[in-house]
Amino acid sequence: MGEYKIKDIETLTGIKSHTIRIWEKRYGILKPKRTDTKIRTYSETDLTTILNVAILNKNGWKISHIAEINEGERNGKVRELHSAGKTDVYFEKLLLALIELDESCFEETIGQLIEEHGLEKTFSNHLVQFLERIGIMWITGTINPGQEHFITHLIRQKLISETALLPVPDPKSPKVLLFLPEYEWHELSLLFYHYMLRSNGVHSFYLGQSLPYDAVIECVERLNPKALLTSVLTATETDYYENLFKKMRKDLGDLPIYAGGYQVKMNESKLKKFIHPVHNTKDLEALYCIK
Repeated sequence: MGEYKIKDIETLTGIKSHTIRIWEKRYGILKPKRTDTKIRTYSETDLTTILNVAILNKNGWKISHIAEINEGERNGKVRELHSAGKTDVYFEKLLLALIELDESCFEETIGQLIEEHGLEKTFSNHLVQFLERIGIMWITGTINPGQEHFITHLIRQKLISETALLPVPDPKSPKVLLFLPEYEWHELSLLFYHYMLRSNGVHSFYLGQSLPYDAVIECVERLNPKALLTSVLTATETDYYENLFKKMRKDLGDLPIYAGGYQVKMNESKLKKFIHPVHNTKDLEALYCIK
């Protein structure tokens, strides 16, 4: 079981420490343990309670009323909101799925989001922010690697399954080759790009994670794509990506290279002479009509 300090809870949920203390002192909703130095510590059960209270509160329940019902009743009311699709607090639901390793909760929440907004807006408006929060939680040690791997695997699986539902483009149509460079394993953004290209009728080839440089060049020669698309998140030695894209530009001539991800964002001034930066789906639109 995880153990969290009040600042960890604030980081995880976005609920201010002051509010959490009010729920504890005024309403008795929480009963955290204290260390020998009087520091509050919260269990995963406490975290689940806080998330459920937040869901009910955002859906019109007064805190005083929530405090009057027991934990079982609160959980039941939250399930009723989920089943009726009456709650728009998707972040809290995704976080519950993460903390409790609850695949059913994840599938139900993602299903509601996709039905209401479509996959593009679900990923851009909800999952990107959720994944950013997960990154912060992982860095600060408020979730363990198993929880992070669990939820990212489910998101990866959803992107792949939604892409598989799309028709395979005409093999004679212009191609865009997608890959992650060597030592890069974070593929969620690239899988999303793949979905966006396929949903717009582009003949995209997805070559996966950590592709050696020589393999990229060989695939370009074999497939003759009209553009390359990649994403880079992992921090490496200084100038690694600048040297990589510089070499690609030299070896591939004028072939357009589109690249997104955190490292592009942080080093755009150095990289933009070699690539077309991708920050959002609008930056992909030039690829939809590629000839």
